[in-house]
Amino acid sequence: MNDSTTSSLLPAWTGRAILLVDLDAFFASVEQLDHPEWRGLPVIVGGDAGSRGVVATCSYEARQFGVRSAMPAAQAQRLCPQAIWTHGRRTRYEQMSRAIMDLLHDETPLVQQVSIDEAFLDVSPTRVNTEHPVLIARRIQEKVDDLGISCSIGVGTSKSIAKIASDMDKPHGLTVVYPGSERTFLNPLPIRTLSGIGPAAEKQLVRYGMTTLGDLARADEGILHSIFGKNAAMMRQRALGINDSEVQTERTVKSVSKEMTFAYDLTTWDDIHAALRTLATQVGRRLRAAKLRGSTVTVKVRYGNWETHTVQTQLPAPTDNEADYIDAVCRLTRTVWDEGVAVRLLGVGISRFFGDEPHQETLFDDERAHRMSERRRDLVAATDSLKDRFGEHAVRFGHELRNADNTTNTQSKTITHDRSETDSPSANL
Repeated sequence: MNDSTTSSLLPAWTGRAILLVDLDAFFASVEQLDHPEWRGLPVIVGGDAGSRGVVATCSYEARQFGVRSAMPAAQAQRLCPQAIWTHGRRTRYEQMSRAIMDLLHDETPLVQQVSIDEAFLDVSPTRVNTEHPVLIARRIQEKVDDLGISCSIGVGTSKSIAKIASDMDKPHGLTVVYPGSERTFLNPLPIRTLSGIGPAAEKQLVRYGMTTLGDLARADEGILHSIFGKNAAMMRQRALGINDSEVQTERTVKSVSKEMTFAYDLTTWDDIHAALRTLATQVGRRLRAAKLRGSTVTVKVRYGNWETHTVQTQLPAPTDNEADYIDAVCRLTRTVWDEGVAVRLLGVGISRFFGDEPHQETLFDDERAHRMSERRRDLVAATDSLKDRFGEHAVRFGHELRNADNTTNTQSKTITHDRSETDSPSANL
């Protein structure tokens, strides 16, 4: 049966058509692709079970034992002791993600990547492009299959509908919500299905007798306002399946950050200082790769008791060189940390990029400082070149080695762009 015949058997599609392509158990699927002997076996990508690691993702074979993303690694190991564990390979995942995003761009220029393993597409029929959205979704699944992994796709009239639909039938599912059937699809779903409703909001909604999205859609305005505040109207709209948010083909990077969780708490300034320098170096490398310069420095410190503090300061000028902001990073840390206090996590971030706001260059640069800055830039350019060619560990300074064996080795799926209101919350700074 050819596509034209198949299309004639599908209900007609009028109006917007949005796809959400979600790669199934992405990190684990890539590992099973590259290690054929792991196929059909429980695979967990994450940090070490004995060092506070967490599960980044796991194969569907591991999920049958109750293992889930973001679960403490120690708990996952108890649930599935026979699992194959790997710390993951970020570079390989990014390579595969780029290949799939290129594939999506072959279908339409209207692609919005929202994470390493998710993207929205606008495939709305037009007078020129009349292909049925469901046929496009099926073709995408086949192309992803050909790469050796799988995806689940939601098809709907809005980003909210497509996102919810993509989660309905995993793995390798295709869930279609035709125009006009949004309420029928949404009404019986549990309220936690909707993005933006966490445990606290769910508890309050249930207290008022709301357990489904249909209940939420019909709820009293005052009750919704008491729970969601200024977002009350937006949450009702989502529950009704109404979302006019466009697929954004150009995303604005708002911050570049890096966090490090330690297997054993840091309690001395020497260890903390070394970790901060390592984080600052990694952020600087990301900034240069993205051709970004920022002027807001953010430091995140989480104590051993999970109490967390975040502090910021402004630099005199935007930069992508860690040598220009490491002193600020250290000063900020000192404002929220006292000698001997146990630290389990540190994070460093740069934001407020050059171009976001007007910046006045100084008219009378100090010549000695200028020469020093140039030498620093030559050094980081040289180390970047070596790492690009031979890997991240090709050049390692003393501060990078100090805590090399004291991290949880947990991979992150987050990216550093603006995320739409239907995306998962970011785990970074």
